[in-house]
Amino acid sequence: MMAAQGIREFEIDIEDLLSHFESLEDPRSEVNRRHPLESVIIISIMAILAGAGGPTAIALWAKNKEDWLSPLLPLPHGVPKKDVYRRVLMAVNPQAFQACFNQWLQSHYERVAEENGITRPLLNIDGKTLRRSHDRANGLGALHSVSVWAGEFGMTLAQVACEEKSNEITAIPEVLKMVEVKDAVVTIDAMGTQKKIAKQIIDAGGDYVLALKGNQKGLHKEIVAYIDEQMLNDFEGIGARKYITQEKRHGRDEQRIYVQMPVPKHLAGKEKWKGLKTVGVVMLMTVRDGKETFDTRYYISSLRMSVKLFARSVRGHWSIENSCHWCLDFIYREDESRIRQKNLRENFAWLNRFTFSLIKQYPSKQSQVMKRRICGWNEDYLLQVLTNTTT
Repeated sequence: MMAAQGIREFEIDIEDLLSHFESLEDPRSEVNRRHPLESVIIISIMAILAGAGGPTAIALWAKNKEDWLSPLLPLPHGVPKKDVYRRVLMAVNPQAFQACFNQWLQSHYERVAEENGITRPLLNIDGKTLRRSHDRANGLGALHSVSVWAGEFGMTLAQVACEEKSNEITAIPEVLKMVEVKDAVVTIDAMGTQKKIAKQIIDAGGDYVLALKGNQKGLHKEIVAYIDEQMLNDFEGIGARKYITQEKRHGRDEQRIYVQMPVPKHLAGKEKWKGLKTVGVVMLMTVRDGKETFDTRYYISSLRMSVKLFARSVRGHWSIENSCHWCLDFIYREDESRIRQKNLRENFAWLNRFTFSLIKQYPSKQSQVMKRRICGWNEDYLLQVLTNTTT
């Protein structure tokens, strides 16, 4: 059990964390408010950091930690039972719930930006499906959510849920409204390559790098034809810039050639894409076990000519799969989650992302998996991760 001195060291931080949820409307009847809403939420966050994957696990963790939690949090009737966590996370509005985390996240965001000298942050937007979260008997499809990942910060900044991948087009504008876009570079897969989304990003003071595929059939065809033509002359005479990287990882050799060039003057309909200044191509050659594979991807962008920033933006976007989605499945077993109530699964998905951001932010040499395990083993460590402090 944590010593009294240790509890006092974290007392101010805990009070600060509780304050973030004071504005959140309590969805429960006044008759049933035996447990403060803020305490229910903070316990849920702690338990998920320690390995809990649902309301039952949260309640069991809290019961085993009751003597330790009592001096830390307002618990006039002891720790809540399972149904309390379930009812709260089912009833609270997901968007209002997320809003309470904004100031908390912003403090981390600003600190990391200052420490690393980041003036043009990358905001990667992508969707993820929780395959086992469907409830066919009640007509509920699997949860598909669109989130904003700040890969250089190791943080998920916002999330909007939708029931189908095709709904990403409507979810992306909503999730963009929830984050500060000014001076950032927003990267989105081809699904989000839409004129209205490009305009929204520019109007908010940001820049975009948007992938091109068949969903913008005419634009994609014209850009591919133009780049293929310029490739014959090694992009001479059009003001193109080239950047090449070589990497050896996981038993394979990778060469990436990034080429950025001004948008073609003759490009049909270019004026409809607000802020459009450049187009780009990335050619990837991979050698593994003596076999070569090639992949080519095309992009439109509002960035001025700066091939290294273009390369950083494209490469940074891939981190949302490797550094966020894969980790949520591997560390949190998110793809195996069978939480199937609409608000509950959305709020849990957000808490997974938020606590993973806390784990990523904590300065430790251990892996993300090991950090979460230690949270389950050591109360001091758990509070340090929660409050982003070290001793």
